[in-house]
Amino acid sequence: MRACVIGAGIGGLATASLLVKNGWSVDVYEKEELLGGRALSCKIQEGYENLLKKFEMKIVATSPDLQQIYDLAADYKVDLGFHLIGGGKKGACVRLLKQLDIELDFVGSRLGFIGDKIDYPILKAKDKFAILPRILQLLFTRKSKIEEMKKISMEEMIKKYGRGKLKLILELFPRLITTVNDLSRISAGETFFAQRELLGGDPVVYPYGGLNSMAEAMAEYIEKNGGRIYLGHKVNKIIIEDGVAKGIRIKRKEKEYNVIISTLPIQHIFTMADEKEFPEEWVEYVKNLKPTGSLISYHALNKLNKNLLNKSFVFIERNVDFEGNDVVGMIDFKMNYESGVTPRGKYLVQSYAICTPEEAKKRKKAMELKEIIEKNLKKLIPDYEKHMEWSIHAAIWHLDGVAKTIDNEKPDVTTPIKNLYIAGDCVASKGVGVNCAADSANLIAERLI
Repeated sequence: MRACVIGAGIGGLATASLLVKNGWSVDVYEKEELLGGRALSCKIQEGYENLLKKFEMKIVATSPDLQQIYDLAADYKVDLGFHLIGGGKKGACVRLLKQLDIELDFVGSRLGFIGDKIDYPILKAKDKFAILPRILQLLFTRKSKIEEMKKISMEEMIKKYGRGKLKLILELFPRLITTVNDLSRISAGETFFAQRELLGGDPVVYPYGGLNSMAEAMAEYIEKNGGRIYLGHKVNKIIIEDGVAKGIRIKRKEKEYNVIISTLPIQHIFTMADEKEFPEEWVEYVKNLKPTGSLISYHALNKLNKNLLNKSFVFIERNVDFEGNDVVGMIDFKMNYESGVTPRGKYLVQSYAICTPEEAKKRKKAMELKEIIEKNLKKLIPDYEKHMEWSIHAAIWHLDGVAKTIDNEKPDVTTPIKNLYIAGDCVASKGVGVNCAADSANLIAERLI
């Protein structure tokens, strides 16, 4: 059986890896010259700004100007988006690497909270003792109840159960899991199901060497097992005849395949496939699916309190003019010389603040998010500006392919077209971001193998 995978992001490489493991002949086509898709790590150099634009991102502020940063940041690696991996060893991405016998090292941590004072971790022993019975009740409710809860919003759950520290946890984690601020749109059932899947792992991990270490390891596995990866090869068309995907066209050359797997954001599928081949209701459904947005910030420091090294902190900025009235975000200290993404003795603080895609596109709103991030960074490092060498703030309006909300149901990995599948973080699989992308590969492999 011959499979074509369009896109060398985590979803595409994971799917290709599982297929070659099971004896398939697989070709992976990536229009960029880089592996990783929207979860890539790259150097900041000439062309960086244009690369961001290709992934629906734009720079909203830098210090100093970008041309100077090209010189200052030559030996740094940055991610295109904010891509810590949730769940540690329990997360779909790490589990999939183990399936493939790929050994990578990760740095993990618990989560702290930036409030009137700094709490690390968020939940102390006394907090766990106080809220554990209720948390366990919510996490381990029977599956039929979880299904019922999928149409209940987290806003409703907080009104019912939100007391003390539990209220804060129910305000924070659903937003971090979905990258959505509006609790009235977040499904309680989906949130508790996701949390149950991740019990026992570090809340957040990051691979040594940057996110690309995962993409490179899977690419090596694919090629070692007979698959082929073509960088700089853009697929122009998916060939569909009588409701069946038959192959692809690259420039003027056509290639036949038994199965086509696209990892483009699903809203972009009709740039390659003729929408007239699909049922009208499915076309309308896909075109109306909403992604998630955020502001991504990087602050390069030449000094850091060792108590912050490799830790992650979350914050909630209340009563602000954003959808949901609150803004939740995270500030992380795992990108440093120890994890292999900065020069020796240098530190890269990676932060993000959640917003809608529409808010991310507005410069004024993006600058408000920048101020929120730096206000909270200042609580952690009052004199961070004194030790800052450069900073970049970029808005992204397609961080996750499809927002996991009550009013925005994610599509299945299958499509109405026979032999055409969708992989990546835009489908109904477990987790968020790279975990969602990795688990989509499992779903496709289950259908095909």
